[in-house]
Amino acid sequence: MHERSCAGEQSFEFFQCGKAFACQGHSQRHERTHTGEKPYECQQCGKAFVQSSHLRIHKRTHTGEKPYECNQCGKAFAQSSGLEYHKRTHTGEKPYECNQCGKAFAGSDVLRIHKRTHTGEKPYECNQCGKSFAGRSALQTHKRTHTGERPYECKQCGKAFAQNIGLQCHKRTHTGEKPYECKQCGKAFAGRSALRRHKRTHTGEKPYACKQCGKAFAGSSGLEYHKRTHTGEKPYACNQCGKAFAGRTDLQTHKRTHTGEKPFECNQCDKAFAQSSALQCHKRIHTGEKPFDCKQCGKAFAGRSNLQKHKQAHVGEKPYECNQCGKAFAGSDVLRIHRRTHTGEKPYECNQCGKAFAGSSGLEYHKRTHAGEKPYECKQCGKAFVGRSALQTHKRTHTGEKPYECKECGKAFAQSSGLQCHKRTHTGEKPYECKQCGKSFAGKRDLQRHKRTHTGEKPYECKQCGKAFAGSSGLEYHKRTHIREKYYEGNQCGKAFAGAIDLQIHK
Repeated sequence: MHERSCAGEQSFEFFQCGKAFACQGHSQRHERTHTGEKPYECQQCGKAFVQSSHLRIHKRTHTGEKPYECNQCGKAFAQSSGLEYHKRTHTGEKPYECNQCGKAFAGSDVLRIHKRTHTGEKPYECNQCGKSFAGRSALQTHKRTHTGERPYECKQCGKAFAQNIGLQCHKRTHTGEKPYECKQCGKAFAGRSALRRHKRTHTGEKPYACKQCGKAFAGSSGLEYHKRTHTGEKPYACNQCGKAFAGRTDLQTHKRTHTGEKPFECNQCDKAFAQSSALQCHKRIHTGEKPFDCKQCGKAFAGRSNLQKHKQAHVGEKPYECNQCGKAFAGSDVLRIHRRTHTGEKPYECNQCGKAFAGSSGLEYHKRTHAGEKPYECKQCGKAFVGRSALQTHKRTHTGEKPYECKECGKAFAQSSGLQCHKRTHTGEKPYECKQCGKSFAGKRDLQRHKRTHTGEKPYECKQCGKAFAGSSGLEYHKRTHIREKYYEGNQCGKAFAGAIDLQIHK
């Protein structure tokens, strides 16, 4: 047989594939690819192999033996091919080039897998869900989504990963290392794939398109997440409350509502957040940056979600409806908070006074009443406010703007709450009842003022004479007795009055 091999004769030919071999040993090995025979079995784990050399290499996964060491960096490998491939990371050598697109690779196996992106070939199929892959390693990684196996564990924090590359990238969160830098803007990243995705923000490239609706994405993970909006699939469930999510990051963020963990801290004011995106949005409060512009009215926002909600104000769209009362909202977060009015749930509690709130924003607003903090200042008069919405409402006292108009009588209001309360004068509805005397009111503030007739509380005090009042309107009226201002003038006789009620009586 050796002589025939030298003479170029090929004696062992397979009718199945047409491949021929000069050596009987080679032909026997190849025959096993047709029969599926794997005669070499590992005694430790039972895994079987076609060749004895493959078994020998496999055994090193149990012994940890890595006899092939790089003389440049000391990194060791179980196989000589692994070392050869690694050496090219030092030399930058990429000897295997694709003859279709010219892209070059360090290893022949990587080139072989790459070629399948041109042919569309995916020979490795998952026997559980039928999903196909171009490479065997991709299939192995995918199988772990079914088994939940994460064999790569971080020795520092114990976090485990399905892929070794995920572990390597994670380790850099401990070291702070970011070896992959963008040549256009200088931004650095812990992983190569993160840099690749980032580069697309410069080029605008979105190579991953949805076959159902055509929407395109810069990353494959973005496309996979988006596909679930069509299928309704939510594979990531919380083991504490059972709530399911479309993405793993959504689940991770949700879990923090149970643990209270807020790992993203602002280095300017020490405020902490459960999500990095919330921190990025918050930082813009300090910088004043508002990168998201409304194309219809030019109004700018610090966060994309704020812009999306604002856009719905132009079209009047309110896609999120409460299944209990039918009330509709522009944002899912607003609907979630609204539902708590039905359940009575108030998960956000003040650690100073114990007062609880349905939404985190309500708690943040309330905390400022303890601290005396009023971060939102009017540029026209210098008056400061606890919340941004209160400042927006106040600005209308300068502009005279009243954007909320009653469809029945045309009366306009500076605040939506004022309009809601006014509407009840048409319907006769009085949903706010005093538990002491049973008297009902159209507005919550009216009930608050009324309660003070029972308690005798007068929280609004005149700084000039010390006289106190149950309501802010009473104090405002009283202040005019000191400065003798009369704002309300009769249109028939010209007589002026300090209060609107006095004018009504005069008429």
